Amino acid sequence: MSTLETQNFEKGRIKALQDERVYIQKKTFTKWANAFLEKARMEIRDLFTDLADGKMLMKLLEIISGEQLGRPNKGMLRVQKVENVNRCLKFLATKVYFENIGAEDIVDGNPRLILGLIWTIILRFQIQEIIINVDEDENSEKRSAKDALLLWCQRKTAGYPGVNVQNFTNSWRNGLAFSALIHAHRPDLINFDKIDPADHIGNL
Repeated sequence: MSTLETQNFEKGRIKALQDERVYIQKKTFTKWANAFLEKARMEIRDLFTDLADGKMLMKLLEIISGEQLGRPNKGMLRVQKVENVNRCLKFLATKVYFENIGAEDIVDGNPRLILGLIWTIILRFQIQEIIINVDEDENSEKRSAKDALLLWCQRKTAGYPGVNVQNFTNSWRNGLAFSALIHAHRPDLINFDKIDPADHIGNL
């Protein structure tokens, strides 16, 4: 196999893995959202299109937060859809910090940003609200599940060169933290010593 063929094969493999990850996240997040929306007799069939008018997103936020966001408009015209989604984003902005997600992104069905939005909602209204013991000792320090998960990742990846897990965003972008976490549990799957820190896409 020539160098060009090898590169094309690797690019195709990376694309397939990325598509699979998006598919799994989409399916998982859809099931999570529908578990709440069924209370309002609503159902998301396609996560990337069904949130476009903002009405189901608004209802989801009302159910999970216990607060009222007001009556949505019809959501027929684009301007109405943007208005509904903007109301949702403004509500979220009072609960959690997020950036680079605009109403137009949701209306236009941007897969990456929609998945990011749902994950933000899950973190804020589900994971962040759970309080657990860091260790099994009942007298141990109590932390939110999000903080405890971060601490667990830090402990598992401690000692790996180039890995410094401080959050769930920037710390994972070069793929080293993911690789270290996998290697910590299944060293037979990854040769961590041969990973190129500069090959961000390949590492992911």
